[in-house]
Amino acid sequence: MLILPAIDIKDNKCVMLSQGKFNHMKVYYSNPIEVALKWQEEGANYLHLVDLNGSIGDNLINKKSIERIIKEVNIPVQVGGGIRDEKKVEEILKLGASRVIIGTVAVENMELLQKLIGIYGNEKIVVSIDAKDGRVATRGWKTINEINSMDLCKILEEIGVSTVIYTDISKDGMLTGPNFNIYRKLKENTNLNIIASGGISSLEDVKLLKKLDLYGAIIGRAFYENILSYKEVIECL
Repeated sequence: MLILPAIDIKDNKCVMLSQGKFNHMKVYYSNPIEVALKWQEEGANYLHLVDLNGSIGDNLINKKSIERIIKEVNIPVQVGGGIRDEKKVEEILKLGASRVIIGTVAVENMELLQKLIGIYGNEKIVVSIDAKDGRVATRGWKTINEINSMDLCKILEEIGVSTVIYTDISKDGMLTGPNFNIYRKLKENTNLNIIASGGISSLEDVKLLKKLDLYGAIIGRAFYENILSYKEVIECL
């Protein structure tokens, strides 16, 4: 199972939110490039990078930080946050990102998502599903849609998506453990590569996710609060 340290960037700083709320934000590092290099040094073989300003409509503030991270590390980086048109996808991939994370577009413009998969392949386009009480949230988690997250996953698989990052918003940044039930159901009902995100706070959480045969797990706050280290997580797999 792939372990991806999360680097969430707001105003060119490495931060973490709780349950997606910007008023519950904690700054961990003032230099996100240093953080990326730190994870590489500790042995990470993939990074999960989110532009939080981008998720709420401003794609310019963190552009240079994102570009520098991709250029300065020698490991793959997947990038998300407000990527809602073809031009932005092309721009991020040209910077050298290994994968682009699509969220809102997967709900609001499935035709564009299909087009992007046709152009770049499903290994370059990953869909992020953020759910609250089973319903899909979009536009920086501000809009809760009627569509059920499981139904959306099945549709995405039908149109050619291969990898989904699934976040239970109620768990995100709370250190209360992931929503194992939804990951179990996703494995039972789809053939998607599932990346778990939100709530991972112990080695037991990691072991249970591995038992579910998930493709990957994103860890944020547990790393930044020194509850877990990258080394011990890898050693427990």
